[in-house]
Order: sequence, then C-alpha cells, then structure tokens
Amino acid sequence: MNQKLPSIVIVGRPNVGKSTLFNRLTSTRRSIVTDEPGITRDRIYGPALWHGRPFEVVDTGGLLPNDRAAIPREIFRQAQTAIADATTLVLVVDARAGVTPLDLELASLMRQTGKPFVVAVNKVDTMRQEDLAAQFYEIGADVFPVSAEHGLGVDLLLDALTGEFDKTPEAENATEERTEVQVAIIGRPNVGKSTLMNELAGAERSIVSDQPGTTRDVVDTLVMRGGKSYRFIDTAGIRRKGKTNLIAEKLSVIMARKHLERADVALLVADAAIGITAGDATIAGYAQESGRSVIVVMNKWDLAIQKAQEAAKEGRKQSGGKRVAHGRDRGSQDRGPKMIASDPERLAADYEVLVRERLKFLSYAPVVFLSALTGERVEKLYGLIDRVAVARKRRISTGELNRWLASVDLNRGSSPTSRRVKIYYVTQSGVSPPTFMLFTNQRQRLHFSYERFLENQLRAHFDFFGAPIRFVQRFRERERQSKERAVRKRGQAN
Repeated sequence: MNQKLPSIVIVGRPNVGKSTLFNRLTSTRRSIVTDEPGITRDRIYGPALWHGRPFEVVDTGGLLPNDRAAIPREIFRQAQTAIADATTLVLVVDARAGVTPLDLELASLMRQTGKPFVVAVNKVDTMRQEDLAAQFYEIGADVFPVSAEHGLGVDLLLDALTGEFDKTPEAENATEERTEVQVAIIGRPNVGKSTLMNELAGAERSIVSDQPGTTRDVVDTLVMRGGKSYRFIDTAGIRRKGKTNLIAEKLSVIMARKHLERADVALLVADAAIGITAGDATIAGYAQESGRSVIVVMNKWDLAIQKAQEAAKEGRKQSGGKRVAHGRDRGSQDRGPKMIASDPERLAADYEVLVRERLKFLSYAPVVFLSALTGERVEKLYGLIDRVAVARKRRISTGELNRWLASVDLNRGSSPTSRRVKIYYVTQSGVSPPTFMLFTNQRQRLHFSYERFLENQLRAHFDFFGAPIRFVQRFRERERQSKERAVRKRGQAN
C-alpha cells in the first residue's frame, strides 16, 4: 500500500471475545470463533471503514505474559510486534467475569507501550447490563460497554477510535482498483507452510513450531515486490476428518478450504524428506477441483538431499565387502545412488518423476524444490507465481482457437463412443481458470480421455502454464435443426 492506514490492535486475555470483535469491526468472518480458549495464535489483519475513515484492525492471540510454554510465548511476541505498529489499542475484557488480575496486568503493559488505549467491556448484551462496565474504570482508561456478538455499543467505540483519523475516500478507491495476486499456501500439518510464508513475506507473520496444527486462523500478508502486489494466505494444515478432534481444528480446515476459493494460485507444500503422501494427493485434489492454478512446492529439500546422501553412504557400506565380477558392473554401480546423491539437480529430476506419478491429475503444475528454513530457491517462486498468474488470465481469440482446431487430428483422440467425434468450433468463454466452449456432434459429454487429449493439444500450442483448463460442451446439431424448423415455419407463413 502506498499510504499506511491507521492500525487498531485488539488485545486481551484468552476467551474474552477479541476475535468476535475483530469480525464485527471488519464485517467478515476471518477469525475463528469458538468457546475454546486460545484459538487465535497469529496476528490477523483486516481492513475496515467507518464514516469514510479507512483503517486496519489487528486481532491478536490471548495474552498470558508469564506463561513460558512455547505457543503462549510466541503469541505474546506476535502481539508485541502488532502493538509496536499500532495507532490505538483496544483492551477487551469480559463484563461477566469482572476485573481479573490478568486484566490489570495487561492494562499496565498497555500503559508502558506509550500507545493510547481504551477498554472494551465485552459481553454486555443488553442495556440493563451496562452497569457491569462500571467496575472497569479502575483501569484508568476510557471504558466502552459493547456486545461484539450483537453489535451493541460498537458504533460508539468506533466513533471514539476513529475520531482523529483522516477521511480519505481516495484510499478506499485505490484499494478497490489495486490488483493483487492472491496466493494460498496449503498442505498437511507440519510441512513448513508458515516458515515459507515468513520467508516470502520477509517477516515473522506466522508462528512456527514443531507442534503440528500450530496455525489455526488464516493469516494473510501483502507483499510489494518489483512494483507488483502479492497477498499470501497461510492456511491451517488440512488433515483427514477422522484426525480432527477439536472444534477449532475442524473449523480451521473448513476455513482453509474456504480461503482457497479466493486465491488465484495455490502453493501446495509437501515434505520432500517424506515424499508425496495420500494426504498431499487429497489436498491437491481440492485445489484442482476449485479451479486454482497450482505450484507444487517440495519443501525441506535440504533434508531430502541429506537423506539421499545417507542412503548412498549406507549402500556403499553394505556393498563394500562384496567383490564386483565385471568392470562394467562396477561402472554402472558408480553411476547409481552415490552419483545421484552428490548431484542435487539430477536428484531433483528423478524426484520430480515420482511426484508426477503420485499427482497425475496435476500434470500441468510446475514442481519446485526448496528449503523455506534456509531460504534456498525460495526466490524462484516469485517468477513461477508471475508466470502462472498471467497464464491463468490468458484469453485466446475465437479465430485463433479455430485455426488451432483445424490443425488438430481429432481422430487421434481415443473415445469409447461408436460415433466419431466432430468439433465444429470452439470459443473461450472465461478465464481464471481458462474455460472453453466446444460445439460438437455428441449428445453426451466427451469421455475424460478425449478431453485430456484436447487439453494436451491446447497446452502444446498455447501457454497455460500451471493453470487448469475447463471444457463446456454444447450439442450443435440440435440448435441447427431448431433453426431450420424456424426458417421453414417462416417460409410457410409467407
């Protein structure tokens, strides 16, 4: 963004309704809301507008300053980062629980930041409950009784928070006109999605932990690079339904699939040290069905190389005591695992064959090997994303498409039907993903093998790198017969 918007940061102890207030202020359902404490972990950003004044709202995780466990400590550090950039702070408290020692401790921390802050006394659901807010005046800040769930008192809170913000409708229009490449980062838990997000963003936007399922909310960040805008969306790890037990985990999977729908490009992250699993293939199927362009990211490539080298070393130990009968056999042995393990490029080429074997339905998707932890080859992703994003929106003229069609030997396509397939003409009906309308002599849909043949021919001629291709079929003879009947009727009438 050319102009940084004022930032309102929501803070508070766990389970006081911070995420509900965030969703209310941003008019979205970005943050997951349940009765389970500690759902929000990363800081969540969302744009908002009040009486012509644009600003951003930041939701933070429940703060436990004295908890030294890994996740609470990281949540507190994430909140501190957001507070450092804040214009105003909103300390959310629970009216029904009253003033707690932790509320007072957090209020003291807010004062130490030097940032202006107000107290939002949440869960005041009726006018009769407003007296519950009186006890919070001892904190020494302006107090606003609100109901984040029902919206009661939120307008007064916003008036106080945004009163000194500038009215800049131009910023709103610029936001609407700005084109961003939406990139969703998807994959199984603990494959390195958050690490990759942080590396791409050049900042610690997501909490990284060895504990699977650390990310629950969808975390997105805008990156400006080379005059282009990229919005990276870090989603929660998607696992099988039988493996999700907590409500928060189930909701995070639903949110991950929902936010996949808003993306242009999906980075399917897999663990190269393990290989493509059934879970990876299932998630790849979600991306393919949703019509997203896909880039397969084999993360932890440094570990995969290390494992290959260890396997080659172990193989040499086992074969060390054996005599090789022929020099020819010895030469072929030298070109085996030892040579492959010492040549990462050759190892990647052989590995890509295995990846494509497991993900046959993503034959159009590029595969990149990288290490998000070390940053190796991560920069290469930007070039792939640019190329995939352009190909996704490519439009081919009807004339050019039909000249291509005339050059294709349609009889080469295998079809189980006895009637020979005729395609009279083709036109592109949409982009994102590229969609083509075929006018044929077939009443039933073309067999998938014939569609795949057409897709391969189309890709060979036009650059639809990384983008799925959709076909819509129309039966032309029926339309022609109806037109002929209409002409005959008009002739008889005359």
